[in-house]
Amino acid sequence: MTTSVDHAAAIERQLLAFVEKHTKKTWTPDDDFFAAGAVSSMFAMQLVVFIESTFDVEIAGDDLVIDNFRTVGAMTGLVARLRGE
Repeated sequence: MTTSVDHAAAIERQLLAFVEKHTKKTWTPDDDFFAAGAVSSMFAMQLVVFIESTFDVEIAGDDLVIDNFRTVGAMTGLVARLRGE
């Protein structure tokens, strides 16, 4: 039986891989890549599209704030919440 911890870890791995592929840098789940200047607002839109298509969720309204995309940890939490996990 898979647990919510297993799901969160899988989400986190996929998000880290996506961010690392596009930034060519290694990150931890708590690194703020916007504060580090490693990504742009255009990349934020790429993150939204990637998250919606990969995890079958819709990000809209109050969820479309930069704080939900600053770290892999924040994005993992967003996906879990949107999926009801």
